[in-house]
Amino acid sequence: MSARIAFATAVCTLLSACTLNTPLPDLHADMPAQWRNAPPDAGNLGPAPDLDSWWHAFNDAQLDALIERALKQNLTLRQATLRLRGARALQHRSGTQFMPQLNFHTFSEPDPAATTSYYEIGFDAQWELGFFGRGLGNARVAAADLQTAETSATAARVSLIAEVARSYVDLRAAQARRGFLDRIVKLREQSLDLAKTRLRLRLAAQDDVDKCAGELAQARADAAEPAASIAQAQQALDVLLAQSQPDSVLAGAGPQPTLADVRFAQTPADLLRTRPEIRQAELDVLRAAGELGIARADLWPKLGLGGTLISATRVNGDLDHPNKAIPSVGPLIDIPLFDWGARRDMVNARDTGLQVAVLGYRQAVLEGVAEAESALAQWQRDETRAAAARTQLALADNAQARAQTLQRIGLADKSDHAQAGIAQAQARLQASLAQRDAAVAFIAVYKSFGGALPPLAMQ
Repeated sequence: MSARIAFATAVCTLLSACTLNTPLPDLHADMPAQWRNAPPDAGNLGPAPDLDSWWHAFNDAQLDALIERALKQNLTLRQATLRLRGARALQHRSGTQFMPQLNFHTFSEPDPAATTSYYEIGFDAQWELGFFGRGLGNARVAAADLQTAETSATAARVSLIAEVARSYVDLRAAQARRGFLDRIVKLREQSLDLAKTRLRLRLAAQDDVDKCAGELAQARADAAEPAASIAQAQQALDVLLAQSQPDSVLAGAGPQPTLADVRFAQTPADLLRTRPEIRQAELDVLRAAGELGIARADLWPKLGLGGTLISATRVNGDLDHPNKAIPSVGPLIDIPLFDWGARRDMVNARDTGLQVAVLGYRQAVLEGVAEAESALAQWQRDETRAAAARTQLALADNAQARAQTLQRIGLADKSDHAQAGIAQAQARLQASLAQRDAAVAFIAVYKSFGGALPPLAMQ
């Protein structure tokens, strides 16, 4: 009776172990309920940001066309897409590990007496059962590998769109800057001519002429800077678009991209999980859990079913005894007995790896929150600067209009009009720079959020 009880206990233990699974750790991390550096008018929050097509906020058809071309032509993105295709093939291959396998084989073998040899033809079939958490662990590793490739493709897409948008913003800002600086050079030349005329009429001193000449030299030096920025932006776009020649439609100056009124209604928990870095950290946890499950399963027997169907023929013939196919079928059992603790060491190592992955996920969340908050703060600051620059530009426009009116009625001369024009051009230059900085900060905000990703396949 005691033997039966022991046998029943062993069977129950084995069956319960067959359903042994490694649970995924809780990845909950404390996040703020709302952005600390969000716009101050939080009561007027709009819809959630569209991470898939955020660049439409610039309302620039040429930018939309450039991004569409880059998504089709960029070589880095195409490489990531091909890697994803390969990862899907490997994921399918991994999924067949615990499915029935059938093989056909032929081979020759001599008999022990070395008097004749046999030629064998047969089929082998085996089906490994993914008990003890081995099947789930293998599926988790395969899912993590596949979704890592998906995350890499998403990260490449996010980075590509951000880089195209930034290069385009830099290009248009540099072209606008070139126009404003050329205008300032012309006005400085007029001021120098007027100063020389006033010197001849003994209405000004040589110091006034020298001052105007120095300001003209500085203006000409400043006007040489945008050419390099334009070339750099054009070259960056050429690389992103995978083309060797500059795009002719971008050669001429165009309007700077202008942002629409954008607001954020989602919390950090909603947005930050879309970051490729955080998703990759999640997948590292998933993979580590899968590897731990496989290591724990290795402590238990490998169970499966197997069968063969073999027919053997003597090479010199066997006419009196025709060939017969001999089938066999039975369980496959591989029981680890003694390995000096190597399998237990592997379990300990995989368990440590899972703990490291969990800490890495929490670190990725902290870094994601910090980057997003910094980007939001920079954007709010640059938006404030842009609004102030627009106010200064409006005042400069009014001053230039008054100077023109005073000159027309004889209460001011050309020199006053030229100085007002210079102040207006400088105000436009500062407004253009502030607009560029705000656009770049906006791009950085969306890049810090990442792109939309599907949920994890394995839980």
